[in-house]
Amino acid sequence: MNVNGACHCGQIRYEAVIDPEAVAICHCTDCQTITGSAFRVNVPAKKENFRMLAGEPKTYLKTAESGAKRLQAFCSNCGTSIYATTEVDQKIFGLRIGALAQRGQLSPKKQIWCDSAMPWLGTIPGLPGTPRQPG
Repeated sequence: MNVNGACHCGQIRYEAVIDPEAVAICHCTDCQTITGSAFRVNVPAKKENFRMLAGEPKTYLKTAESGAKRLQAFCSNCGTSIYATTEVDQKIFGLRIGALAQRGQLSPKKQIWCDSAMPWLGTIPGLPGTPRQPG
């Protein structure tokens, strides 16, 4: 599926080809903190299927509980989250659904890090989930 996205202020614009069956909700505490919300919704895009059209995101290198390092890309002007990727090879970009124009068409198909889900939220019934990061 072809998608396009932009930050809130419009300084950053991009396009990608994604698999809508790969949309996932992440309940990890890092996603909760970075978004200021209960979870984040992501979809992967391969490097060859992702293209920046305007602007250059600022990045922050986050170290996960596992020790894995992930670049968090966002607009330096308005703060909109754009994607996350690995520090070194950057073969896959985890696009943030909220910044995609087609977000209403991208229903989550799974959820991860369910052990960290907010107790008042729990997990979403009928949506498969794993307690932590799948192997």
